[in-house]
Amino acid sequence: MNYRLLNEKEMKQTSVGEAITVASVMSIAIIAVMVVVVYQLYRSKKGTAQIPGGWRFSWN
Repeated sequence: MNYRLLNEKEMKQTSVGEAITVASVMSIAIIAVMVVVVYQLYRSKKGTAQIPGGWRFSWN
C-alpha cells in the first residue's frame, strides 16, 4: 500500500461521517434485536435464561 499526501483540492473534496453512519446503523440494529429478545422473554409463559457469569433466571 502506497501513501501519498493530498493536495489542497483533494483535501477539500474529502468528506467524513462514514464511521458515524456505520455506528448509528449498528447501534439501531443491536437495539432492535434486544427489543425482540426481551419481548419474547416477557411474552413466554414459562422458561429459563442463563447469562454468562452464573446468572440464571427462571419463571413459571
